[in-house]
Amino acid sequence: MTKYEIVLHPDQKLKKKCLPISEITNEIRSIGMKMLETMYAAPGIGLAAPQVGVLKRMFVMDCSEKNKASEPYICINPEIKWVSERKSVYEEGCLSIPDFYGDIERPSEIRLSCLNEDGESVEYYFDGLEATCVQHEIDHLNGILFIDYLGSMRRQIITTKMKKLKKQNALLSFSGTIGV
Repeated sequence: MTKYEIVLHPDQKLKKKCLPISEITNEIRSIGMKMLETMYAAPGIGLAAPQVGVLKRMFVMDCSEKNKASEPYICINPEIKWVSERKSVYEEGCLSIPDFYGDIERPSEIRLSCLNEDGESVEYYFDGLEATCVQHEIDHLNGILFIDYLGSMRRQIITTKMKKLKKQNALLSFSGTIGV
């Protein structure tokens, strides 16, 4: 299976609210598996569909530790049903904004309901890093990036640097096509 190319900020696809998935088809299952492969190769612990240009309400994640068995999740039409009052701060990063990080405060525990890749309705309790990851990925489905929680000056600096990175990547890609 081939991987997706990850959409980099700034890109309008990352700012759009995604549409619910009406039916779990083989195509949806295939998107989920390809997203997992892309996430693992990046490497990352979570990846939302708009980050690969698919404007559907789904994300994948696997927060298992490196030396433990993987625990992948494919979450379709996810909804947070409950959040704790207690908060945690994690340094968040994003595959669509590589090499930039920020401390983000979020509820430390959540209950998530979603469909799995078999179309079954499931509910999960997550805390710690997994709770943060779920909230980060659901933000993506609503067109919100972790940098939207940062101060405007820091957000602008990151966006400017990302524009330069995308321009450099485009030039490298272009020069490779003409044999330079």
